[in-house]
Amino acid sequence: GVCGCCGALRPRYKRLVDNIFPEDPEDGLVKTNMEKLTFYALSAPEKLDRIGAYLSERLIRDVSRHRYGYVCIAMEALDQLLMACHCQSINLFVESFLKMVAKLLESEKPNLQILGTNSFVKFANIEEDTPSYHRSYDFFVSRFSEMCHSSHDDLDIRTKIRMSGIKGLQGVVRKTVNDELQANIWDPQHMDKIVPSLLFNLQHVEEAESRSPSPLQATEKEKESPTELAERCLRELLGRAAYGNIKNAIKPVLIHLDNHSLWEPKIFATCCFRIIMYSIQPQHSHLVIQQLLGHLDANSKSAATVRAGIVEVLSEAAVIAASGSVGPTVLEVFNTLLRQLRLSIDYALTGSYDCTAGVSTKIIKEHEERMFQEAVIKTIGSFASTLPTYQQSEVMVFIMNKVPLPSSQQSIEAGKAGENRNRLTQIMLLKSLLQVSVGFQCSNMLTALPSAFLDRLLSAALMEDAEIRLFVLEILISFIDRHGNRQKFSTISTISDISVLKLKVDKCSRQDTVFMKKHGQQLYRHIYLICKEESNVQAHYEALYSMLMLISIELANEEVVVDLIRLVLAVQEIAQINEDNLTAYNRCALFALGAAYLNLISQLTTVPTFCQHIHEVIQMRQKEAPYLLPEDVFVERPRLSKSLDRLGPEVFFWQSKISEVLGGSGYNSDRLSTPYIPQLTDEDRLSKRKSIGETISLQVEVESRNSPEREQVPSEEITYETLKKAIVDSVAVEEQERERRRQVVEKFQKAPFEEIAAHCGARATLLQSKLNQIFEITIRPPPSPSGTITAAYGQPQNHSIPVYEMKFPDLCVY
Repeated sequence: GVCGCCGALRPRYKRLVDNIFPEDPEDGLVKTNMEKLTFYALSAPEKLDRIGAYLSERLIRDVSRHRYGYVCIAMEALDQLLMACHCQSINLFVESFLKMVAKLLESEKPNLQILGTNSFVKFANIEEDTPSYHRSYDFFVSRFSEMCHSSHDDLDIRTKIRMSGIKGLQGVVRKTVNDELQANIWDPQHMDKIVPSLLFNLQHVEEAESRSPSPLQATEKEKESPTELAERCLRELLGRAAYGNIKNAIKPVLIHLDNHSLWEPKIFATCCFRIIMYSIQPQHSHLVIQQLLGHLDANSKSAATVRAGIVEVLSEAAVIAASGSVGPTVLEVFNTLLRQLRLSIDYALTGSYDCTAGVSTKIIKEHEERMFQEAVIKTIGSFASTLPTYQQSEVMVFIMNKVPLPSSQQSIEAGKAGENRNRLTQIMLLKSLLQVSVGFQCSNMLTALPSAFLDRLLSAALMEDAEIRLFVLEILISFIDRHGNRQKFSTISTISDISVLKLKVDKCSRQDTVFMKKHGQQLYRHIYLICKEESNVQAHYEALYSMLMLISIELANEEVVVDLIRLVLAVQEIAQINEDNLTAYNRCALFALGAAYLNLISQLTTVPTFCQHIHEVIQMRQKEAPYLLPEDVFVERPRLSKSLDRLGPEVFFWQSKISEVLGGSGYNSDRLSTPYIPQLTDEDRLSKRKSIGETISLQVEVESRNSPEREQVPSEEITYETLKKAIVDSVAVEEQERERRRQVVEKFQKAPFEEIAAHCGARATLLQSKLNQIFEITIRPPPSPSGTITAAYGQPQNHSIPVYEMKFPDLCVY
C-alpha cells in the first residue's frame, strides 16, 4: 500500500494504464502510451486480467466523480485492448469489461448508456477462441430491453436510447446464439423480454420520422429509425432459430398481441407474421401455423373480432407457407378451423360463450360472428390452395363428411333451435367446400369426385333449403369447369352465334367417359329433381344452365349429348304438364332454360336440321309467347303469362322431331325417342320430395303401360303407309299420351279415398291370386319321411340327394 503512493514503485501495468490518460480529458487518449499498453498486454497476456481490473476500478471512480471525459477514454482503451488481444486469457479480461459496461448502463446519463452499448456491440462482434462457462448475460438482456421501452421526455434522446437498446439486444443474440456452452438465449425468460421489446419498437412509429430531413440530405445513420432497426433485428433473431426454438420465439409474439389488443385492427398482427414467415427457415413454417391454431383454440371464448384477426393472420401465413411446408397434420388444421366454425354458429344462436350455462358476461354481436365465419371460410380456401391435388381431395372429403345430412348416420338435432343449427352448419361447411373447390384443378373427374363424396354432395342437393341447393350446384360447377368457361354462361340467353363466346372445348377423355358412365344418370336425376323445386329463383336456373352447358363441353360424348337432350325435354314436360303445381314464374323459367340450352347444344352438334328446328321454335316463341324465352323471364321484372295451359304445339320442342333430325345424322334415334324418367331411390324418400299421390300415379302409369290389355292388341302389318302415318301423327299421339297421364294424376289427386282404395285393392287382389298360382307350381312341400314327395299334380317324385352325399367322378373332384 505504501508503494502505491510512490509512482516509481507502482506495478508496471498500472503505470502504463495511468499514462494513457491525459491531464486534460478533452485531449483524448494518449495514442503513443496506448500502443505501449497494447504491446505490453500482448507480450504478457497473463497481466490482462489485472489491466482490466485496474481500468474498471478507475472507470467506476470516474463515473462516481462525474468525470465523464476520463470515462470515455477508459472505454476507448478497453475497446482497443479487446480488438487486439485474442488469446486464451481474454476471458478474465472480459469479466472486467462487462462489469464496466454494466456500470455505464446503470447510469442515468443517456450518453453513458449509449457509450456502454456501443462498446458491448463491438465486443459482441469478436469471435472468442475459447468459450466461457460462467458468463451471464441476464443483466444485459434486461437492461437493453428496458432501454427499448425508454420514455425520455426529449424525443431525439428517446430515439437514441431505444436504438441503443435494440443494438444491444442484437449484440447479445449474436454473442450467444451460436455458442451452446454460453447462456441459452432461447429460454423463455430471455425471449419474453427480447421479442416484446422489438415488437414495441415495430409498433410505435415515432413522430420524428415525419420531421426528419429529406432522404437526399440525410446520412445513412439519420435515415435509420428504431422501427427499421427493430425489424432487422427481429429478422436476424428468427433466421437463427432452430427447430426446437421456434415455439419460444413465437409465443411472446402472441402474448404481446393479446396484451395490447392488436388482433382487432389486424394490420400490425399481419405485418408481424409476414416478417416471421419470411424470416424463419421454410421447413419450420408449419410450426408457426400450429402455434397460431393453438392460440385460436385458446381464444375460443374471446370476442369475435379477436378470433377473426387471428384467423386472417393465419390465412396470410398459410399463403406464405406454401413455398415451404404446412406440416404432416394437414387435416388437423382443417379440423380446428371447422370446430371454430361450429362454435361460432353456437355462439350466434345461443347468444352466450358458455352454451351449458346460458349466461355470459359478454354481449355477442351476430354480425361480428358472421364476419368471423367468413374469415374462417376464407382461411380454409387459402390453406387448401397451398396443398397438392391429392391432399385437396382428402380435405374436401373431410369437410363433406362433417356436413349433417338426413340420409347419413350423423345425428340431426330436433326442434327449431336444432334445425337452425343444422342449417347454418350445412351452409357454412358447403361455403368452405366451395372455397376449396374453386382452387381445385384436376383433369381426372374420377379422382376429383369419388363415389362416397359425390353421393353425400348430391344428397344435399335434394334438401328443401334453396340456399343449400345453390351451393351444391356451384360446387359441382367448379369441379366440372376445368377450362374457365363458367363466366361465359353467367347469363341465360338464346344467342344466334356461339362463336362470340370463344368457348374452350377439348375432346372428352377416356377417364371422363368412364366417369359419365358411372355417375351420369345420378347427375341427370338430381338436375331433374332440382328443376321441380318451387323455391328456385333466377340464381338456381342460371346455375342449372351453367351445369348443363359445362357437362356438354367438358364431359360429353355422343351418348351424353343424347341423354342431356332427353333430360331437357323432360324438364320442358315438367313445366308443360305441371304435376307439381309450380308457379307461373317457375314454369316460364323452365321453358326458357330448355330453349337456351337447346339453342346452344344445337350449334355445338352442328347438325343443320337440328339447328333449324330449334331456331323455328324460338322464332315462334318470339312472335306468340315471348314469356317462354330467357330474354323476358330472367330479367329484373319478368313478363309472365298465366295462360300457359292453352299454348299451341308449335311453341314446344318435340321429342319425335328432334329424334328424327338427329337420328338421320348418326345419333341413337331409339334412345332419343325414349322419354327420360328418373328412377326413385331411398334418397328421395328421405328428402320427402315425393307425395303418396305422385308415387301411386307413377306406379299406375307403369302398370297401365305393361297391362295385358295393352299387350293383346293384334300386331299390325308394317308398310310404307303405316310409317308415313306414324310420323305425321306422332305429335297428336304425344298429346294424347300426355292427356292420359294428366287424367291419371288428376284422378289420384282429386278422387275420394274410398275410390282410390277400391281401385288399388282390386289390382292387389288380382296380383296376389297370380302370385299364389306361381307359388303353388314352383314351391315344393317339405320332404316326407319315406323319402318321396307328392307333387302338385299327384305324381310321386324322388327325394333330392344332399350335395355332400353325391358321388362325383374322380376327374371332377379337386
